[in-house]
Amino acid sequence: MAPARIIHSPEEIARIRRAALITASVRDDLAALARPGMTTFELDRLAGELIARTGGTSAFKNYYGFPGNLCISLNDEVIHGIGRDDVVIKEQDIVSIDIGVKFDNAIGDTALTFSFVEQPDDVKRLLQGTREALMEGIAAARCGAFVHDISAAVEKCAKRHKLGIVREYVGHGCGIQLHEPPQVPNYTGSGRGARLEPGMVLCVEPMLTLGSESVKVDRSDKWTVRTRDGKWSAHYEHMILITDKEPEILTWQKTM
Repeated sequence: MAPARIIHSPEEIARIRRAALITASVRDDLAALARPGMTTFELDRLAGELIARTGGTSAFKNYYGFPGNLCISLNDEVIHGIGRDDVVIKEQDIVSIDIGVKFDNAIGDTALTFSFVEQPDDVKRLLQGTREALMEGIAAARCGAFVHDISAAVEKCAKRHKLGIVREYVGHGCGIQLHEPPQVPNYTGSGRGARLEPGMVLCVEPMLTLGSESVKVDRSDKWTVRTRDGKWSAHYEHMILITDKEPEILTWQKTM
């Protein structure tokens, strides 16, 4: 039996394209407005305001009980960080924002890691390597290829930059629901995964670290995922549409 995947209709793709573009604009506006000295709760509230202005709603808020408008993860936090009024963003931090917007019954989902100041060489390697892994994964997402080809491209890039690959969390299909089949791992496994066909919409999202792949979930908030060794992590994510030619990046912005 072929691995599960969803082929979206032209009408669905039009709505997904719009939702993805809206989400990308919120992502970039939020990154531009973020400042050291803000609390992560203030950043979350600002995200809620930006999303509301689009006419959409947060795709994350109340999803399986998640309390925030977006995921805000600092430094050793990989994903799913919750905005808190007792966590102040510092100038030397790296900040990962993962944003989902629902608009016209379609979903956009995208992530970005950014910093405010010149970072040490190892952090620069982390940010550059994760961005490159994202783009190399996308370049492999051609019609007739398989999910495995995306995974292999991300993995090869991560290894080239000597970065750890988080294995417990992966990319995924997206579009009408936030999470749709197939899963898109950032590492290779035993199978090829789903064959890529026009109409599929995927989130490619490498989550790489300066240390090991091992992570843990915060015991107090039950959401925030951190590296076990305390090493820093980066997260980038684009939504792409598989076409009969090159993949179309639905959340493309120059700031990425």
